[in-house]
Amino acid sequence: MPSVIELELRNDVYRRPLATALDRLGLKQGWRAADVGAGGGDVTVALARLVGKEGRVYAVDSDPARRDQVASAAARASQAQVVALTQSGEELNLPEKLDLALCRFLLLHVHDPLVVLAKMRDAVRPGGWVVAQEPVTSAGRIAGAPFSMPDALDPDVGAVLPALVRRAGLELVDAWAEAPAWAGPGPVALYLEAMTEVDPGDDPVILPPLVTVVARRRLVEGN
Repeated sequence: MPSVIELELRNDVYRRPLATALDRLGLKQGWRAADVGAGGGDVTVALARLVGKEGRVYAVDSDPARRDQVASAAARASQAQVVALTQSGEELNLPEKLDLALCRFLLLHVHDPLVVLAKMRDAVRPGGWVVAQEPVTSAGRIAGAPFSMPDALDPDVGAVLPALVRRAGLELVDAWAEAPAWAGPGPVALYLEAMTEVDPGDDPVILPPLVTVVARRRLVEGN
């Protein structure tokens, strides 16, 4: 089976924590998965290639234009059945139980992350997996100055993500944080410029740490 790094995420500076998470839970061909807050569809396409032709991936986004973008990317990849749905994370309602529900850079933009995590918990089968990846934005640095993200509702939600996952009734299996760092030209500078339209030049950059949580729905609820 190809790794996530070998797929559509080569230029994604945060690809390693995603690859580690999917390897940690043993993603297999034939799985049913959801990419909640799918955005442009890179993660959806990576999941589709990993679950293969017998699998299915739901690309969920509240923006219909994003939905169409994901559908187009998935059609080009054509590795699994991809169903693009226009839903918010708070309204997540899928036609079948999943093996995996994943969100990435989503919870910092929602009004109630706990509701979204609970919806993701309910979307997976007993014993199924929930993976969430969220930043601690203010811990990032450009030339020593902290990052800010004024448009995000909770830019540091990653700092409390493990606790939120437990409060959502999920079993916490693993959690860690990773922060890409660089100075001068390279993928980190290109990523930052794409996100902020500011070229950091030769300034040292530490991107916001991305907290990854791997959690599981309990086989018996309430235990």
